[in-house]
Amino acid sequence: MDLREKAEHLARLMGERLDATGEGFEARLAHAGKRLPRHIRAEGRLIAEALALAEHPTLSRQIDQRRLKRACRAVERYLLGVDPWARRKAVFLDWLAGLAFALLVVLGLSLLVLHWRALI
Repeated sequence: MDLREKAEHLARLMGERLDATGEGFEARLAHAGKRLPRHIRAEGRLIAEALALAEHPTLSRQIDQRRLKRACRAVERYLLGVDPWARRKAVFLDWLAGLAFALLVVLGLSLLVLHWRALI
């Protein structure tokens, strides 16, 4: 599997597992952003740089193939470990917890105002 095919495979995984949108590996990596850990983002940037270098015949010789293979394996291993359903459920529960907290604050302030008006 060459570099372009591997990048397409990783982009497809990012789309399936992290709901990252965009055309190509670089766009999906940028869209995934903070949903990826820092070290995986760094490996992804290395792959994106290698993709750019691979376009030029003379510059493509500068690519460290062993380092690139390790980066591809690390990104793929991380993406295969992500459960998309659990991630979506966690996002929904975080949103629901924030909503519940906001409602409690509004209810508390309302009760405080009602109590304050009853004393005056």
